[in-house]
Amino acid sequence: MLTGVNVALGVTGSIAAVKVVELAHELRRRGANVRAVMSGSAQGIIHPWAVEFATENPVVTEITGRVEHVELCGREGWADVLLVAPATANTVGKIASAVDDTPVTTCATTALGADVPVVIAPAMHEPMYDHPGVLDAIERVESWGVEFVSPRIEEGKAKIATEDAIALDVARATTPDLLDGKHVVVTSGATSEEVDPVRILTSRASGKTGRAVARACYVYGASVTLVHDGPGVPYATVEQVETSAEMLDAVEQHVDGLPADALVSVAAISDYTADGADEKIRSGKDLTLDLRPTPKLIDTVRDDHPDLPIVGFKAETSGDDDAMVAAARETLERASLSFVVANDASVMGEDETRTLFVRENSVREYGGSKAELGLHVAEELARVFDGE
Repeated sequence: MLTGVNVALGVTGSIAAVKVVELAHELRRRGANVRAVMSGSAQGIIHPWAVEFATENPVVTEITGRVEHVELCGREGWADVLLVAPATANTVGKIASAVDDTPVTTCATTALGADVPVVIAPAMHEPMYDHPGVLDAIERVESWGVEFVSPRIEEGKAKIATEDAIALDVARATTPDLLDGKHVVVTSGATSEEVDPVRILTSRASGKTGRAVARACYVYGASVTLVHDGPGVPYATVEQVETSAEMLDAVEQHVDGLPADALVSVAAISDYTADGADEKIRSGKDLTLDLRPTPKLIDTVRDDHPDLPIVGFKAETSGDDDAMVAAARETLERASLSFVVANDASVMGEDETRTLFVRENSVREYGGSKAELGLHVAEELARVFDGE
């Protein structure tokens, strides 16, 4: 998501500056080019040589007659984005007041004046983060279009966000806003139906594709609700569910809530459920389960929302493209879907996949990583919004 993106990395005097080497490596692993700018206080925590090693570029430690701030962050400057990470309370306040007394704050003022995207990852003690003046400064800077990567509140500290969360917001700031202003609900992973307090009926779905779709929609500017049986994520509001009934209820609530502009139903939702036993079923004897079908999520949502763009996923085990397309088209027509992504069920749990994007009059093949597939789904969804 950051291939070819030029990141000016501003480092200020938080102890979290010790994490900058790994942050710079992570940005470069994702394809970015990185050049660092350091305040004097930051240089007292981590040596510029370490940052130069991590970025493989000289580090700006002072503004000279070369006007490094303009060369990096001016209107014709090198940077596609200025990332200030970590940002101290002092630095946030200075940026909000256009105070330029360090190389980092001078680059920030230049970037804001030149309409270069700015992303800030604060790190400080929690009482400092809760100071009314700091909160006012954050709100003011956010009103200028600056992205703040929320810190992790732990052990009385507002710790710098993870490298993944920071890189994701840098990608969002430098990627076309194809889904700007849209609210997308994404279902992901498996659901589970209780047999007894110990046993469940479930599938092999890992949730990798659903999470990739949610991330991609976020990067393209959408607000995202992720409905799954999994933990919180930095790129979406998470609704945690376990059963197919809980997933359906959650989706209906969130589709109606903001409301949603689209639903992408990636989850491998249980097709059958059973009446779970109150106590653990004893082993060692034959057992028959009475299964009954669960409501089809996309059909139910379609009945209630006839105009909502809905994207479906269809997993088959035949290994035959014609059969996959036929099954996808049946679902496409039955629920009036925008498009269906069909794949062979053998890729469940894997990092790589091969899929067929099935529309009414076209079929397009994709093969590669599930992370990259997420981007293709988000781009195809943007085409739907554009009326294509």
